[in-house]
Amino acid sequence: MRKLWEAEVFAAVLGGACFLLLSALVVRQLLKQRRPAGFPPGPRGLPCIGNIYSLATSADLPHVYMRKQSQVYGEIFSLDLGGILTVVLNGYDVIKECLVHQSEIFADRPCLPLFIKMTKMGGLLNSRYGRGWIDHRRLAVNSFRYFGYGQKSFESKILEETQFFTDAIETYKGRPFDFKQLITNAVSNITNLILFGERFTYEDTDFQHMIELFSENVELAASASVFLYNAFPWIGILPFGKHQQLFRNADVVYDFLSRLIEKASANRKPHSPQHFVDAYLDEMDQGKSDPLSTFSKENLIFSVGELIIAGTETTTNVLRWAMLFMALYPNIQGQVWKEIDLIMGPNRKPSWDDKRKMPYTEAVLHEVLRFCNIVPLGIFHATSEDAVVRGYSIPKGTTIITNLYSVHFDEKYWRNPEMFYPERFLDSNGYFSKKDALVPFSLGNIAVKYDTFKRPMD
Repeated sequence: MRKLWEAEVFAAVLGGACFLLLSALVVRQLLKQRRPAGFPPGPRGLPCIGNIYSLATSADLPHVYMRKQSQVYGEIFSLDLGGILTVVLNGYDVIKECLVHQSEIFADRPCLPLFIKMTKMGGLLNSRYGRGWIDHRRLAVNSFRYFGYGQKSFESKILEETQFFTDAIETYKGRPFDFKQLITNAVSNITNLILFGERFTYEDTDFQHMIELFSENVELAASASVFLYNAFPWIGILPFGKHQQLFRNADVVYDFLSRLIEKASANRKPHSPQHFVDAYLDEMDQGKSDPLSTFSKENLIFSVGELIIAGTETTTNVLRWAMLFMALYPNIQGQVWKEIDLIMGPNRKPSWDDKRKMPYTEAVLHEVLRFCNIVPLGIFHATSEDAVVRGYSIPKGTTIITNLYSVHFDEKYWRNPEMFYPERFLDSNGYFSKKDALVPFSLGNIAVKYDTFKRPMD
């Protein structure tokens, strides 16, 4: 009888302790969700999970949802992503104010559990603002210039890839097929030449599988399950959920990239780099005596993966959108064809120099970039110190989302933004006219970096 009483007391004490612990965690979470003084306003969220539920259940895509919220709360508003206080910037003016006029303050990256798990805040795109980010950015920019678009000979390599691409199309002999795989392979091979010094055949199923996993992870990273993981990383112990699929995909990709890097460096000659991997290994050698160096085999894998996805996913989607618009607007397609035929003729191959001679084609490509919003929310930023924007106080470490979709549909800068109208990029004389409010890859330093990656594929 006494043992039964002791067991009941133990169970009661244990239950009480669990209840107190749970209560403390809930109180702690609720305190994290309190908006600081002077913080931008935003929609009310649910206890603990904040606005994650609204994002997950909205009929609109996240960037459309955020633009609608900006029409209620203003160009700067806040979201509570499960205790992760986040500021969303909408419209060209306020994004420029933060990423250009206060660029160093807004250049950091948020220490989200997903980024910590995936890249340990290393690599290139998710690296914290500091020496590591600066060193890796410098190496990437220089490599893309030296091994890519900065070399006249690289033009012939791109033309060679386009020939492989058109040959592959001809094998279908007019039958319908999905362009995505062929476009992805062709675009990725331009990046591969810079990274590894070689291309991959369209029949290479291992490489195709890696690209498919990359694309899947881009979608998974925007899922409600991953937002919940960022808010409550302890759910990572659960064996199910989209975040677990993302991690499994990443393990497969990193293992494959490691083997690619090992193969690419097999015939390496130190100080005589032939591609990005060689150049990175040279930096690793030079940094062996520097305890502050961030060049490492692990960061090489992360960087290569990020460069592949930055150079492939974006350009592939732009080209697929361009094909869709050409099908939807045959009159625009006809004008593009007429201009290309006028400048190049029926037989000559294109060259870099032809680009400036085809203003209408250039205008069409820029309107595709504006309309399709390939990176609608850009790369997440974070404040490296306390900031004040338009009278609002934004504490150090706040996650910043730049809604680039809102920029491209900002009626202040675009007349009838819902209309696909390439002529908006032509002046009164028919010459191409660049628009400052076209920011498909964001503004500031990150825009320079993205533009560097995509230029070889233009």
